[in-house]
Amino acid sequence: MKRRNFLKLCGMAGLSFAAPVGQRYLSSAEEEKAESAPYEGPYYVVLNASGGWDTTYIMDPKGVNEINRLYQQGDILTQGNLRFAPIAKQIEAGMSNEDFFKKYANELLVFNGLDYSVNNHSPCSRYMATGKLDSLEYPTFAALVAACHGSEAPLAFLTFGQYSATGNLVPMSRVPYLSSLKRLANADGVDGNPRSFYSDDFVRDRIEETLKAQRAARESKPRLPRLKRAQSMLYAAQLNSKALKRITPYIPTSQGKGRLPLQADIALASFKAGVCVSANLSIGQFDSHANNDPDQMKLIPEFLAGIDYLASKAEELKIREKLVIVIQSEMGRTPNYNKGNGKDHWSVGSIMFMGAGIKGNRVIGATDDKQFLVPINPRSLATDKDNGIRVRPEHIHAALREFARIEKHEFCKRFPLDAPVGEQLENFWG
Repeated sequence: MKRRNFLKLCGMAGLSFAAPVGQRYLSSAEEEKAESAPYEGPYYVVLNASGGWDTTYIMDPKGVNEINRLYQQGDILTQGNLRFAPIAKQIEAGMSNEDFFKKYANELLVFNGLDYSVNNHSPCSRYMATGKLDSLEYPTFAALVAACHGSEAPLAFLTFGQYSATGNLVPMSRVPYLSSLKRLANADGVDGNPRSFYSDDFVRDRIEETLKAQRAARESKPRLPRLKRAQSMLYAAQLNSKALKRITPYIPTSQGKGRLPLQADIALASFKAGVCVSANLSIGQFDSHANNDPDQMKLIPEFLAGIDYLASKAEELKIREKLVIVIQSEMGRTPNYNKGNGKDHWSVGSIMFMGAGIKGNRVIGATDDKQFLVPINPRSLATDKDNGIRVRPEHIHAALREFARIEKHEFCKRFPLDAPVGEQLENFWG
C-alpha cells in the first residue's frame, strides 16, 4: 500500500514513469525486453539557453557597426576554424569562451545564420524543439528519438524545462532533485533507503509472480482499450521500479553546484543505468531586454560551465563517447541596443553540436556585418547569397533525424517536416 501511494505521489508531482500514454502501451514482448535489456546509447542531450542568447558574445562575433560594446573587430579570437568573442575579462564566474573553445573546438560543429522566422518566445521555442512552427502536436526531437530508440525505458525522455511536447509517443519524465531520483530508484525502500524495504525478497518475488500471472491471464480475454491501457500502466509501474534500481550506484553523493550541473547529474545517472535515452536540459533568464551585456556575461559563462560539467562527468562515467549534445536557444538578440541598454528579440541565431559521430572544428553558415543571415548551398554547405537557401529549424531537424537514423521510423512519418525536396543538408555532420 505504501509503495502504491508513493507511485501515486510521484505522478501527482510530475515524476513520470515510462508508463504508456495516448494509444501506446507495453506489449508482453516489450515488457520482457524492458526488464532484461538496459538501453546502451547513444544518449541525446538538448541544452537550452532559454530566453534568447546573444550569439555575438559567443560563436558568431561581430566587432563592427556597434553591434556590441565589449570588444572590437581586432579582438575577435579563433581556435582552429572557429571564431568566438573574447569575454574572459568581462566575467566573474563560470567558464569563458576562451576556455570553452580551447577545450572543445575540435569537437564542435557550429551553425551560424539560422532563420527562426518569428521572434516570439512561445512559437520560437516550439519551432526549435520540434522543427514544426505551426503545430502543437509535434514532439520535440528529444522525445521523438526516445520514442524511436527506447520507449520501453523507464525514464526514456527526461525534461527539466523549456518546450517538451511528446506527441503522445513517449512519457515525459520530470525528476527535479537527486533526492527524488534516489526515491524513484528505491521505490520499495522506506523513504528511498535501499537497505530498508517495506517487504522482504520472498514477498516481493511473490508479488511479481502474481502480477505476471494476472497479466498472462488477461492476455487471453477481450478487454476495452481503456481498461487494457490502465492494466498495462499498472504492470509497467511495477516492472519499471525494478529497472530503476540500476540507477542507485550512479547517483552522486554530493550534488553539482549550479542549475545545469544538477540536471546533468540526474540525466547522466539515468543514462549510465540504461533507463534513459534523451534529456532536455535548460536554464533561463537570457531574455536581456535591459542591460544586455551584464546579463549575458553572467549567463553565458554559467551555460558554458554547465556544458563542460556535463561532458566531464560523462567522461568519468565512461559514456562520453556515446553522448550527443545539441546546444541551442529559441532566438538571438538584435544587432542594436535599445534605450535600456538591452537587446530585443532577433529572428536570426546560431546552434552548436558536439559528440559521438559529429565531426568538429567546423563552421557552417554565416551572418553578415549587420547580423542578417547569408543563405547556403545545401549540397556544398558553402555560403551562396544569390542561389542558396535560408536554413530553418525544419532543415536542422531533418538532419538530426537522419543522424539518429530514425528518419524512416513510423513515428517520423507520422510527424513529417516541411523542408522541401532538394533542400536536405548534405554531409552536414561531416
